[in-house]
Amino acid sequence: MSPQVTARFPAPVVAAFDRAATELGRSRADVIRLAVENYLEDFDDLSVAIDRLGDPNDAVLDWSQVRRELLDTD
Repeated sequence: MSPQVTARFPAPVVAAFDRAATELGRSRADVIRLAVENYLEDFDDLSVAIDRLGDPNDAVLDWSQVRRELLDTD
């Protein structure tokens, strides 16, 4: 069984969870779990992107050159 976590949300957020649960045919807990999982995936992606932007060894592409190369196909 998964560990249980308790959190408090403002009433409008709970109402939004309930609306989403109704529309999706899921439970409130499912909607909250999916929302948190999606948030954490986005957070991980953003963390990787920020790390790469700060890496001086990571190549930077010139958009004009890339565009020319993409459009200059036979």
